[in-house]
Amino acid sequence: MLRTLSTSALALAATLGAAQAETEINWWHAMGGELGAKLEEIVAGYNASQSEYKVIPTYKGSYAETMTAAIAAFRAGEQPDIVQVFEVGTGTMMAAEGAIYPVYQLMADMGADFDPAGYLPAVVGYYTDTDGNMLSMPFNSSTPILYYNKDVFEKAGLDPETAPRTWAEVEEFSKKIMDSGAASCGFTTGWISWVQLENLSAWHNQPIGTLENGFGGLDTELTVNGPVQVKHWENLARWQQDGTFQYGGPGGGADSAPKFYAQDCAIYMNSSASRAGVVANAKDFEVGYGMLPYYDDVEDAPQNSIIGGATLWVLQGQSEAEYKGVAEFFSYLSSAEVQADWHQFSGYLPITEAAYDLGKEQGFYAANPGSDIAIKQITLNAPTPNSKGLRFGNYVQIRAVIDEEFQRLLSGEVDAQGALDSLVKRGNEMIRDFQGANG
Repeated sequence: MLRTLSTSALALAATLGAAQAETEINWWHAMGGELGAKLEEIVAGYNASQSEYKVIPTYKGSYAETMTAAIAAFRAGEQPDIVQVFEVGTGTMMAAEGAIYPVYQLMADMGADFDPAGYLPAVVGYYTDTDGNMLSMPFNSSTPILYYNKDVFEKAGLDPETAPRTWAEVEEFSKKIMDSGAASCGFTTGWISWVQLENLSAWHNQPIGTLENGFGGLDTELTVNGPVQVKHWENLARWQQDGTFQYGGPGGGADSAPKFYAQDCAIYMNSSASRAGVVANAKDFEVGYGMLPYYDDVEDAPQNSIIGGATLWVLQGQSEAEYKGVAEFFSYLSSAEVQADWHQFSGYLPITEAAYDLGKEQGFYAANPGSDIAIKQITLNAPTPNSKGLRFGNYVQIRAVIDEEFQRLLSGEVDAQGALDSLVKRGNEMIRDFQGANG
């Protein structure tokens, strides 16, 4: 099992520390904390593996902050070689003509080994153009899963080895947990937008927008105010009122994880990439893992979840020597050994079939039950036009609107239908603005 990169590689890095690499590659990223430390370890391994290039990783804040900084730097002619951009920024990056060096073109121009067929289909499909060309390099792809407190389940008289499968079971289990006094709250969640609207829709094979969720063109429109989404938001509001659900806040839901770590809430839904943090913080209880819940009266559910995380975009305006180094670094990042190590540490998906196969050969999944939940969930069924992802302009701003409307719902200002209708109206106006500027 690959828990750390080669110690010999790190030793070599120290030996070569005084040597100045011939060409520097600047990589702006949004990985903080434990993930950021792991990223720097991976970069150190690459820098130690050769002497021609030196990758310099720089943390630029949140995903939104990192993308904004890169766009501003490009306009000023001070852009990095590589920038990490989250999945909802894909439409914006694709529209930035003249700013992007597509990865498929870069790898071909630099003569690098590159086979898109080796990547997980659910990952590749999100970041390709209509001709199937990969525009950015997958690095950290995740999907939301369910975490639960096995100790609390046992105290409540529930089977600690069985996660709730449906939303009806989430409600039933939560009531038992609260009535028994094992915990004061049933569940919490990060990312209302990503987990409880976008993935909810895909998981139930419901369209997020027209034109295959925006993949088919800029004149798409949001459609997340349908019966399934309205029913779910009605339930979330009701569960918040009776304490079954506790809201963790806007954006990533910064207050949701502490509720789980403190054993206030027994169930926590968030990214598979939260695994490293969950394991590190759940010191006093055993963690169980499950797929996202679904409504069993919805036809075709469950379907498949969709990815989050980010990819690496290459920016124009650099030297050929730098691009040669970027291509070599990307080949290193995509290697089975590096990807298996990153996946097993972080909980991000293994982006290649080879990395997944290596993990199986190493016995990682057998030794770590639940660690393959995300892979099974995202590959549960072949993606449909409703479940392959989303691609809307200005979606970073639309995510903020989702949070605003959800908070209006919780405050009682509007009902679920009103909140989602308003979201669709406001979001479509933003999409039209983006279309007008980029169409």
